[in-house]
Amino acid sequence: MFQGCSALTLDAKGRVTIPTRHRDALTSADQGRLTLTRHPDGCLLVYPRSVWEDRREQIARFPMSARPLQRLLLGNALDVDMDGSGRILVSPELRQAAGLAREVMLLGMGSHFELWDAAEWARREAEDLSKGMSDALENFSF
Repeated sequence: MFQGCSALTLDAKGRVTIPTRHRDALTSADQGRLTLTRHPDGCLLVYPRSVWEDRREQIARFPMSARPLQRLLLGNALDVDMDGSGRILVSPELRQAAGLAREVMLLGMGSHFELWDAAEWARREAEDLSKGMSDALENFSF
């Protein structure tokens, strides 16, 4: 279960270092093998490979009416491996699609991560918070 937010930096080659607290779990469960793809909200999704393989099968079964979403998720999926320093390479195409600059945010979302441009994440978070709480939280207590 991945959780928490990490401020990270993309290096000149487009690599980002996975935080140590997540790296160990990713290495033991999937040998550091990950899959990156686009998300409709404008960020990148980062999945441990075994989790992605299950999601990929679910996405492939979407009805024809969901073909644009299949193209976005499957058509942009890229398998990557963590190197010995815990870094992954984010392709130029995916960096451009998500508007990733040098400063990025990695958000643990349970089974996977979201990777956001830091400025866009700050803007998006402020916008989301200004809208108030969702009806989905009616029966939830903090």
